[in-house]
Amino acid sequence: MSVLAIDAGNSKTDVAVVAADGTVVAAARGGGFQPPRVGVREAVDVLADVVGRAFAQAGVDTVEHVSACLANADLPVEERELAAEVRRRGWSAADRVEVRNDTFAVLRAGLLEDAEPRGVAVVCGAGVNCVGMLPDGRTARFPAIGKISGDWGGGGGLAEEALWFAARAEDGRGEPTALMRALPAHFGLGSMYALIEAMHLGRIPVARRHECTPVLFAVAAEGDAVARGLVERMAEEIVAMSVVALRRLDLLEAEVPVLLGGSVLAARHALLDSTIRELLSSRAPKAHPRVVTEPPVLGAVLLGLDAVGAPPDAYTKARGHYAR
Repeated sequence: MSVLAIDAGNSKTDVAVVAADGTVVAAARGGGFQPPRVGVREAVDVLADVVGRAFAQAGVDTVEHVSACLANADLPVEERELAAEVRRRGWSAADRVEVRNDTFAVLRAGLLEDAEPRGVAVVCGAGVNCVGMLPDGRTARFPAIGKISGDWGGGGGLAEEALWFAARAEDGRGEPTALMRALPAHFGLGSMYALIEAMHLGRIPVARRHECTPVLFAVAAEGDAVARGLVERMAEEIVAMSVVALRRLDLLEAEVPVLLGGSVLAARHALLDSTIRELLSSRAPKAHPRVVTEPPVLGAVLLGLDAVGAPPDAYTKARGHYAR
C-alpha cells in the first residue's frame, strides 16, 4: 500500500488507505481532532483509533507515505510537533510523514489540474483561513488563529458580530437592525435581553451560537443594512486573503482558481457569493472562483499521491472513487 491519507477536522476525522495505482482500499471515520483542548498525544490517539480500523480493513500494518491534513496545525511549529507524534506511531515503514493544515486538503481537492497543481483556497467555516500552493512546493499561508493574527469573521465571528449589533440596537447604543428581533425569535425568546440572559446563564449552550449565522444571512437577504454590512465585510476579508496569497505566489496575473470551501461558503448565500465574485473580478481579474464540492479527504489523498510520484491514472482513479 502506498499512502495513508488523513483529513482531521474539529468535529470529524476521515482516513483512507490508497494503493499506488490510486485505488482506495480502505476508509474509516472517527471523532474530531482538537490538540489545543486535549494535548498533542491525546489528539493523535484519536487518529490512531481511526487509522487502526482502516489498516485492519486494508489488511496492512504500514504504508509508504502518510499525508495528514490536520485542523489546529496552524503554525509551522505545530505542524512539526504533530508530525513528530505521527512519526512516532510508525504508520509509515519508510518514516515518510507530511503534516499540513487542513485547509490544504480543501485546496488540493479543488485543484482539478493534477500535473502542476497551483491555486489558492479560502475556507470559511467556524473560522476563516487561506492557503496557496505552487507545483515547486512553495506555499502561502496565514496563522489564522483569531484576532491576534489579524483575522475577522468565519461562522463563529459572524455570529458574535450579529449578537453585538442586535444587543446594541435593543438597548439604544446602536443603529436599528432586524437582527434585534430575528435572533431571539430563532431561539423562541421575545427580546435580546432574554437571549443574552439565556446564553450567559448557559440555558442556551455555547455550541448553539453558530445558529446565529444563518439567521444573519437570512436577515441580510431581506435587505437589512447592518446584516448586509456584515456579509459584505466577510466578502472583503475573503477577497483580501485571496489577493494577498495570489500576490505572494506571483499568481495575481495568472489564470488560476480561487477555491471557496467551508460551511459558510458552501451554503452559497447569494449576497456573499456575488460580492466575492464582484470584488475578485476587479482585484484579481484572471482568478476563477469556484466552490469546492469534493470531500477534503480527497485532498489528503492527492497530496499523498503527489509525494509518491503517482502516475496520472492514479489521480483519475482516486477522483472517481470520491465522485461516486
